[in-house]
Amino acid sequence: MIKCQDFAELCRRHDLTFFTGVPDSTFKSWMAYLESPHKDFTNVAAVNECEATAVAAGYHLASGKPAVLYLQNSGLGKTVNPLTSLCGPEVYNIPLLMMIGWRGEPGKKEAHQHRQMGVVTPELLELLGIPYQLLPEDITAAEAVIKYTLDKINTTSLPAAVLVRKGIFEPLASRSEPDSPLCSREKMIKQLLGFIDERDILVSTTGKTSRELNEAALEMGIKAANRFYNPGAMGCAPSIALGISLQKPDSRVFVMDGDGALLMQMGVLATIGKQRPANFHHIVFDNQAHESTGGQPTNSDAVNFRDLALASGYRSAIEISTTDEIDQAFSAFARQPGPNMLIVKIKIGSRSDLTRPAHSPVERKHAFMRYLDHLK
Repeated sequence: MIKCQDFAELCRRHDLTFFTGVPDSTFKSWMAYLESPHKDFTNVAAVNECEATAVAAGYHLASGKPAVLYLQNSGLGKTVNPLTSLCGPEVYNIPLLMMIGWRGEPGKKEAHQHRQMGVVTPELLELLGIPYQLLPEDITAAEAVIKYTLDKINTTSLPAAVLVRKGIFEPLASRSEPDSPLCSREKMIKQLLGFIDERDILVSTTGKTSRELNEAALEMGIKAANRFYNPGAMGCAPSIALGISLQKPDSRVFVMDGDGALLMQMGVLATIGKQRPANFHHIVFDNQAHESTGGQPTNSDAVNFRDLALASGYRSAIEISTTDEIDQAFSAFARQPGPNMLIVKIKIGSRSDLTRPAHSPVERKHAFMRYLDHLK
């Protein structure tokens, strides 16, 4: 395994000091290393990979040097537009070094949402004309790969990539989260489920939220197939819920969202505000972290979701931070016409033994569609 300190020295030797992107669990220890203060490293955490690619381009324009763009391969699709229409050889020839976490690598056990992208990642890079190498777990071999990749970048003035598999970086010492007076997301989900009728429709976002919702529903004996879990397509849960709400105007539609996911696709607030579906109820769990990839900070500490929702055309928005506030707040939230938003401040943390839904995504889709059909 590569020690983060050794990789940092490698980057310094090759003048790779500007990093931007969206974190991935395959190199979460490197992300944790970058989060700590380093006078010679700059790390710009972006809300999505398209934005990060443009930030990297801006860095090159101002410095003449390539930035390091880090991302999970699921975000590779978001980079296609700026890679081809900004950085590509027919446009500005912007060099950058892409550090891509290879989720869904063929032959490795992986969640459903990572499998297809895992297979096509090398093919997609080849199709885009982006040369790539696997990052070895030996630091000497890794330096040879970085040097080779930089030679490609410097020769072509175009992007090149290294693919990072699980287990390449040595874990850092586990960090303990500071004590927080806030509640866990799982506890809040269980309490909120007590107010949501089985006749309501519920869409949940990427990461731990859907897994905790699934376990809470099983524990509470909720058998209705009224829940749509969105394990991939980060940031798309509100859009899915919007499409459903417009077709089922007589049913209440609740979406359980996260701060990182909402920031990634924040333009959806304007679309929801413009459509103004009265049955749309938006719950945002905000722990200021990308929890499922290692707890890296999001940018939600710089955002007031309540003000954003109201400015985007939501009819109302409420923020709470304790379970004592839920009864009164949720009653008002669910009773008032939407679109409206309930921001729930929570602490970082989840159980290590969380399970995944037992049925396949396609089986869950069919059950959910049958449930929706019965609402006619």
